[in-house]
Amino acid sequence: MGSDALDLEPGVFTWKDPRAIARSLKASAEASRRRKAAPFASAMSMLSFYINRAGAKLSAAQRARLEAAKDELRVLFGRPRKRARKPG
Repeated sequence: MGSDALDLEPGVFTWKDPRAIARSLKASAEASRRRKAAPFASAMSMLSFYINRAGAKLSAAQRARLEAAKDELRVLFGRPRKRARKPG
């Protein structure tokens, strides 16, 4: 029995650009033939799983980038942002 995990680009969660992270996760989720949920749910759950598993090991800056990547995922899938962007 194989894994239901997505095939992710190496190091995707360490990238500096939240939009690039989101685009990569979206592409992985849409290309996967093993996923059990819709692409949006699969991509979002992989991102949340990584954030939760990394826990305190994540720097504040990287955690912020990954949280921003969640919003970018929502935009890419045509869903409303969770929180308002800071002006500036």
